[in-house]
Amino acid sequence: MTTHEALAPAVVEVPLDRQRLFVRYFVGILIDLVVLNLFAEYSKKVFVDTFTTSLLAAIVLQALLQLTIAFEHKVMAYFNARTGALMKFLKYFCAWLVLFGSKFVILEALAFLFEADLQFHGIWHGVITLIVVIVVMLAAEETVVRIYRRLGRRTS
Repeated sequence: MTTHEALAPAVVEVPLDRQRLFVRYFVGILIDLVVLNLFAEYSKKVFVDTFTTSLLAAIVLQALLQLTIAFEHKVMAYFNARTGALMKFLKYFCAWLVLFGSKFVILEALAFLFEADLQFHGIWHGVITLIVVIVVMLAAEETVVRIYRRLGRRTS
């Protein structure tokens, strides 16, 4: 018996969808927490007062990003049901508008919730800095998902 076999549980249970969803958002929050704290440590454009603030901000960011993505998918579905060049243009324009405009809403929500404890500085009152932080968060989350999927592939 190998060490791996000895450490494996006797019964492997397939996780439920709600367990997968919990792990997905939990990992997303942890990734957002790490990215936010790295920006706070190495950039003068992101200020976070305490670790607790960054943890709460990561939870809020994850929730707001998921709401934004859900809303963007609804907008895309609305326009996907329609045909024509104008509808295709409106689909992409409205999706961009939702994704870009949501950053202003997210920034205001963070400013309202955390006041001076969490600040983004720079162009457009920190919106560009927030966009950079969010893009890095999403890229890090996607990287983790790709690694996870690759590790799950069976090799012959």
